Amino acid sequence: MDWIVKVGGSLFPQEAVNLSKALVGKSVMVICGGGELANLLRQYDEKMDFSDTAAHKSAILCMDILGMLLADKIPGAEGVHSIDQAEKAIREGKLPILISSQFLFGEDPLEHSWRVTSDSLSLYIAHQLKAKLLIATDVDGIYDHNPSKDGTQLIRNISAKKLLDFGETSVDEFLAGLLLQYGSSCYVINGKYPERVLSIIEGKSEDTKYTLIGGI
Repeated sequence: MDWIVKVGGSLFPQEAVNLSKALVGKSVMVICGGGELANLLRQYDEKMDFSDTAAHKSAILCMDILGMLLADKIPGAEGVHSIDQAEKAIREGKLPILISSQFLFGEDPLEHSWRVTSDSLSLYIAHQLKAKLLIATDVDGIYDHNPSKDGTQLIRNISAKKLLDFGETSVDEFLAGLLLQYGSSCYVINGKYPERVLSIIEGKSEDTKYTLIGGI
């Protein structure tokens, strides 16, 4: 497969469905974020102080739940539990949506903390598969300031090294360091506009709004 598209939980349900429908038949595997389920889990953790491992694995299960629900609503999509199943689905013209807990619990690749979310986990999987990563979220990319404030500017290109100083943005706090470690890059784009995502994966992105984070 050529691309991993991480569909942010902020797009769930309807916008995640619309985007995923547009990806059927492409050389793409979808990984779904945990969305409001993971946000609620974080609130529980703040009150109860669960162990890092329990919180981390429970958040991955939130990704599973939204992934299974998303696959249920997409004609031509298939929830898959392994890379072999994903590659078979692509060969059959289907869109694989990774139900990732089995893979991630076995690999257990990254630290157990809230710094690591589905963004970094998707990057890890993309790196293992030598695939490109696109993170689809509910904003156009990464901004120089909070996008809710006046006068903010979308950053078209940013180095992962510079992003380290930004803290948590529209991507998780761990992602920049992982991009540097892998010598990789990824796109961040507004998944409310499936045509923008398609323009990136089809190599026709000249007039598309996005941020490219470079770790090379």
